[in-house]
Amino acid sequence: MTVPAAAGGRAACAPRPALGPLAVGAAAASALAYVAVVDPNRPGHYLVCPVLALTGWSCPACGGLRATHDLTRLDLAAAWSANPLWVMLAPVLVAAWAAWLVRALRGQPRPPGARAGTRVPARALVVLGVVVAFGVLRNVPVLAPTLGP
Repeated sequence: MTVPAAAGGRAACAPRPALGPLAVGAAAASALAYVAVVDPNRPGHYLVCPVLALTGWSCPACGGLRATHDLTRLDLAAAWSANPLWVMLAPVLVAAWAAWLVRALRGQPRPPGARAGTRVPARALVVLGVVVAFGVLRNVPVLAPTLGP
């Protein structure tokens, strides 16, 4: 998309809306490549979860690095045992990023029907509720062997 030609006779390019999703994708791919190479199962490679270190409770993200590492090796069972919520949430995030990229490439910065300055979408509140519930349930002693990291 171009703007009208300036006094110099050359058309200036408008900002590319796909730069945002592409930058996020590049950063995520870099982080994913690092986690794929550096095994979080070996002590000393990553910091300990601060919630686990301070409280002894597993946060909803505990085991996420191990699950991501296992997913890069296509070991779904090991990833599930590390963090089942992340195993279910990761493909949703990839699909949301892909939809964002497609919208940006088509010149649609927002999803159809969305307006700037609107409230938080209901689906975001549902996801937040699921994450909080998972964080609570994985610390219940009876469920810890199944949901814990």
